[in-house]
Amino acid sequence: MMWGYGGGGLGLAGWLGLIGIVVLVVGVIVLIVWLVTRSGANTSQSSVARPAGQDAVELLRMRFARGEITEDEYRAARKVLEEGR
Repeated sequence: MMWGYGGGGLGLAGWLGLIGIVVLVVGVIVLIVWLVTRSGANTSQSSVARPAGQDAVELLRMRFARGEITEDEYRAARKVLEEGR
């Protein structure tokens, strides 16, 4: 059986429609991936900058435990923080 003038197939309009749908689906997937990775990056940066539920003395203890500050720096900073309360 013959379809249209030249035999079977989608024709130019069919192929353009199919390509348009593929481009649309790929675009939506790329947008979703971008939004998910963007929101993931923001949450990880905010949790590193200011961990939830920890006060300044606890952050100071963590820095001392990791070796970022010396014992003298720890004691001086803790004294300043406790005087400010």
